[in-house]
Amino acid sequence: MANIEIKKVTLNDIDQLQKIGRQTFQETFSEANSEENMKNYLGEGFSKEKLTAELNDKDSEFYFASLDNEIIGYLKLNFGESQTELKDNKALEIERIYVPKEFHGKSVGQLLYDKAIQIAKQKNAEYVWLGVWEENPRAISFYKKNGFVEFDKHIFKLGNDEQTDIMMKLNLKGK
Repeated sequence: MANIEIKKVTLNDIDQLQKIGRQTFQETFSEANSEENMKNYLGEGFSKEKLTAELNDKDSEFYFASLDNEIIGYLKLNFGESQTELKDNKALEIERIYVPKEFHGKSVGQLLYDKAIQIAKQKNAEYVWLGVWEENPRAISFYKKNGFVEFDKHIFKLGNDEQTDIMMKLNLKGK
């Protein structure tokens, strides 16, 4: 791959964030979910209001991966109170690493992941954690390969459908 750039997302980028957010969520989850649940989630979860609030949150950060000015992936990190669970000040949560299917296998996810770990170390986080859908073996093996271990499960509701996320973590102490 040519030079992939990783840059922090700002409010000016909200249209691009909404577009890639919806596209990658749909690609990842549409086969396993009803059209109605997907439509509602894509509408609410990636609304301008919600994204504006998330971009304005000092404890959340988004990053784009771009290639020749085209957005080819994004990362969402949460700290402190903005973490979806745990809310541990010694931790950093990777809430999302999404890459469109056409760019799978091109190390885009790994670059975004490396960025997340770099930020975790800058913030002196003791560990990084995340939730990954149990029916996403590609993601699970990616995180295992990077040293994550499973430690819990939790339920994620998509519309009226309950799904299980596997929670995984990576200790940074001594790394």
